[in-house]
Amino acid sequence: MEIRAEHQVICKQPGRYIGWPTVAQKQDGELLVVLSGDRDEHVCPFGKTQIVRSADGGETWTEPETINDTVLDDRDAGILVCRSGVVIISWFTSLAFEQHDYREAYGDAVVDGWQAVTAGLTDQDREEGLGHWIRRSADGGRTWQPMQRIFGTAPHGPIQLDDDRLIFLGNGEEEGERTVTAEQSPDDGASWEIVGRVPFPEDVAGDWCEPHLAQATDGRLVAHFRHERGGEGERYLWQSESDDAGRTWTLAHKLPIWGYPPHLIRLRDGRLLTTYGYRRAPFGQRACLSADGGDTWDLDNEIVLRDDAESGDLGYPASVELQDGDMFTVYYQIDQPGEKTCLMGTRWALPD
Repeated sequence: MEIRAEHQVICKQPGRYIGWPTVAQKQDGELLVVLSGDRDEHVCPFGKTQIVRSADGGETWTEPETINDTVLDDRDAGILVCRSGVVIISWFTSLAFEQHDYREAYGDAVVDGWQAVTAGLTDQDREEGLGHWIRRSADGGRTWQPMQRIFGTAPHGPIQLDDDRLIFLGNGEEEGERTVTAEQSPDDGASWEIVGRVPFPEDVAGDWCEPHLAQATDGRLVAHFRHERGGEGERYLWQSESDDAGRTWTLAHKLPIWGYPPHLIRLRDGRLLTTYGYRRAPFGQRACLSADGGDTWDLDNEIVLRDDAESGDLGYPASVELQDGDMFTVYYQIDQPGEKTCLMGTRWALPD
């Protein structure tokens, strides 16, 4: 579907790699975008959680500020602005840079540089630093409380329900098995408890990961998942629903929407919007609408936000509905040939 859309570069760090952003909007209209920035590559030891801000609906942006710079790789930044004004960021830390051989992908010089920097990591650094995390801010994201460990993780973080509880649907591990769990917070992220788990078909191979969810107007929770299985032909979104605020979930089922990973929001008119990276040619960012609370998705009118990216190293789009009714979607991809990825945004008009 053709739409009115305006694209922009929000943040570019020359010679550095940016990935996995999320956007949120404060009550005064200020936009906050968090990202993993100042990186060598898609995998490296140097990822930092950074934030940029816009006070004019996405027209101009501040320079990035670093929130987290742990001794490990800080990845997949999510953000939520609670109705109380509390801001919550989420992310996970990774040791992938030393668990796999990246010399063929990035070269000996790059990997040797990593090893020179990380040679001093201790077992205690690894044990204490590896995990899934949130931080809270009571002043609009200017200062941040200490890191808080949580069970699960997902790229775009928790959501707030109509009754003000928070739900974080994320990947964790129980008894050696990877799970998708729902964690609940009654106090704007100060405390969390696991309340439910999503079931998946036992006769379907693959891994369901990187979930996100939204609450429909009737109160039902609708969740989407990336399905990682074999070649790109299998990478459709999957969906599960909960009628009891995340305690029980329907058996996940496959959607006809190809793409990953998802970000879901409920629009002011009640429709649900899912946005996702399209990581096969023509590479770019796409979106789809549901007018019936997630029962069906209007794939016949799939929204193509962009189809001009150089490669499949892109995506993780996240969207907000601006105060004037336009949408603003953030994502990462390459801007100019020969460059590394950057943070980009698209302001676009919803179809009727």
